[in-house]
Amino acid sequence: MSSYRIFPPEMLTEAQARKELKALVQELAHHDALYYQQDAPTLTDADYDALRQRNEALEKLFPHLVLEESPSLKVGAKAADGFAKITHLNPMLSLDNAFNGDDIQKFIERVCRFLNLPLTQQVPMVAEPKIDGLSCSLIYENGELVSASTRGDGHVGEEITENIKTISSVPAILSGDEGKHAQGQILEVRGEIYMPKKDFESLNERRFEKGEQPFANPRNAAAGSVRQLDPKVTASRPLGFFAYGFGRFEDRDLTSHHQRLALLKTWGFSVNPLIQECATTVQLVAFHEGLEAKRAVLDYDIDGSVFKVDSLAWEKRLGTVARSPRYAIAAKFPPEQGSTRVLDIHIQVGRTGVLTPVAILEPLTVGGVVVSR
Repeated sequence: MSSYRIFPPEMLTEAQARKELKALVQELAHHDALYYQQDAPTLTDADYDALRQRNEALEKLFPHLVLEESPSLKVGAKAADGFAKITHLNPMLSLDNAFNGDDIQKFIERVCRFLNLPLTQQVPMVAEPKIDGLSCSLIYENGELVSASTRGDGHVGEEITENIKTISSVPAILSGDEGKHAQGQILEVRGEIYMPKKDFESLNERRFEKGEQPFANPRNAAAGSVRQLDPKVTASRPLGFFAYGFGRFEDRDLTSHHQRLALLKTWGFSVNPLIQECATTVQLVAFHEGLEAKRAVLDYDIDGSVFKVDSLAWEKRLGTVARSPRYAIAAKFPPEQGSTRVLDIHIQVGRTGVLTPVAILEPLTVGGVVVSR
């Protein structure tokens, strides 16, 4: 960690900012590899987000110091070795984050400015739970599933076709008369692979009985189950899939995102039942707060909400920036908290003789990682 991390970004000199930006690039790349490639994060979501925000703040103050390998210009992590690679038809981008109601309002205002609308204009949105799983791209030719891949670095992902075919909520052939819409074209469906909480707990119990290392959380369990070289292992794991949109699909009859979701349902995909249409910022905030209140009782992990401009005409005009779309944003929940017991206190002696007390905790899963010290 940079020694300047304790100071606010605006207090740093250019030389100090350059040094910390380099350190942040290395630190975030390390944690991205742990999260996306090894399914073994060591930082809580909140701590990771804090590093990203620190990097963005420094780059805003010193734009001429932005590095080529900056995390603000990248998505995910390079596809892991051992898997065939698939280049996405269109990039699988990340989402910018909102952490409070003011951030959500600012997002709406940015949309209005870009579209040359009054700042008081109502912008119809679709509000969705942000599933804490593994992003996946599905390619269909003439209504039949032909390939599947992970997001990877947003441009190239890991090929996981045979593994995906073992998930019952992913249709091998698009169903119903509406499936005829897909004839004669290549389309890409995108969504999130997840593992239900009750199945995650059962899986960990079985792993513990066998003397195997338990998974830290359902997201890691889902990712580790899909990224297997043997599809039989994936087939033995209880996985689900929520479709949330298209990477490519041509249909001039569709004018809104909520119509796209309805079409996905008619094709046999699972679409999250909590999705709502919202017309105002007040409704978006209410959706987000309501979702947080029911988070603990849902049988799948979520880490926030996603808000998307409903109009496809506006979505096309808004387009994208380097690593994220202008027409959508992820509203994150506050940092997760938990209680546990202090089992012991160890004293560590630093190189200079400084004594540092370290609390040994009864392991507790918070923010997607197991905390024990």
